Amino acid sequence: MGVTTLADNFDRYFGIKYAKSSAMRNFAYRIRHQVYAEELGWEPCNSQEMETDTCDPYSHVCLLEHRTSGQYAGTIRLVIPPVHASQSKLPFEQHCMESCWPEVINPADLERGTFGEISRLAVPDTFRRRRDEKGKPFVLNENSTPRAFTEEERRNFPNIAIGLYLAAIALVDICHHQCVFVMMEPRLQRHLMRFGLPFEQAGEAMEYHGTRALYALPQEKLTRYLSKEVAELYDLIKQQLNHQVTLVPFCPTLQ
Repeated sequence: MGVTTLADNFDRYFGIKYAKSSAMRNFAYRIRHQVYAEELGWEPCNSQEMETDTCDPYSHVCLLEHRTSGQYAGTIRLVIPPVHASQSKLPFEQHCMESCWPEVINPADLERGTFGEISRLAVPDTFRRRRDEKGKPFVLNENSTPRAFTEEERRNFPNIAIGLYLAAIALVDICHHQCVFVMMEPRLQRHLMRFGLPFEQAGEAMEYHGTRALYALPQEKLTRYLSKEVAELYDLIKQQLNHQVTLVPFCPTLQ
């Protein structure tokens, strides 16, 4: 028998879905409300039980479907402001632009439409492997390796976060963006580095539900450092998205 790969095991349990319809996007907003409002208390609860913000109208949302149950095991979004709408900002532009390090990468030097921001990663507690992962919107740790897939299904749950991150990276790749940003904890950046996603710190660390900083990943490093197995998983996820999305790649001659 052949060796079962990370991509094989992931595909056995999960599938990436691009939220085309308002109904699918509402599933993502409900997951975000469950995680960020009900579980973590980072956002206020509301009667609609959906967590939304001003960036959602120009965001591209992915959901991760758990094949066995049909439930959604997590969500993530890539925020891309409209090229000719200067008032539409990325989350970090709205809340922490003053913390940026222009000597690392200056968003003001990038053409609108050539970059975006990954945000709102959320995984419901029923799809987190360990009960001691309190105060975390997802699980991503050193145990999230191909070795985990040789055991029962629940041990695959820590890989949900990396699958969702790879989905967002695939959207960046499909759009031909020059760079993508994300606000995250330094601990998460170190974990993503181990998976081959070398996000570089691009802003001063600040306190917001823990220590967080702005990180950037340029286009030439999107997939260059992925290990063979993670690259296979990335190719699987990108292929799934290519069959679903109709994003127009950025092309300066068309602007």
